[in-house]
Amino acid sequence: MTVYEAAGEATLREIVADFYRQVPEDEILGPMYPAEALAAAEQRLCGFIIYRFGGPQTYIEERGHPRLRMRHAAFRIDQAARDRWVELMDAAIARQDLAEEIATPIREFLHESATFLINVG
Repeated sequence: MTVYEAAGEATLREIVADFYRQVPEDEILGPMYPAEALAAAEQRLCGFIIYRFGGPQTYIEERGHPRLRMRHAAFRIDQAARDRWVELMDAAIARQDLAEEIATPIREFLHESATFLINVG
C-alpha cells in the first residue's frame, strides 16, 4: 500500500494547506512567498506530494520532471530556511494525527528534500 493510499488524498492536501497557512506570518519563510503566489505554490506542492507518494501522475503530466533544485534556484535557501520549512511541515503533519508508519516516510522524504534544496552555504 502506498502512502497515498494509506493517508488519502484529502490528508495529503490538508498537510500542504496547513503548511501554507503558517507561512505568511513566518519571519523566515513569509518573505519568500509573496501573497499573490501562495495559492499557486500550494497547488504545485500538493500535486508533487500526491504524485511522489503514489497518487495520480497529474503533477508530471502538467509540469514534467520535478527538477527540484532548478525550480528552487531563484530562492535563497540556507540552513535556517530549510529548518523552518521542515519545522512548519512537521507541525502540519503532526496535526493530522497519522499513524507513525504513514507519517515517518512523509517526514523523512520532506526532510531529505529540504536539505537537498539548500543552495547557500
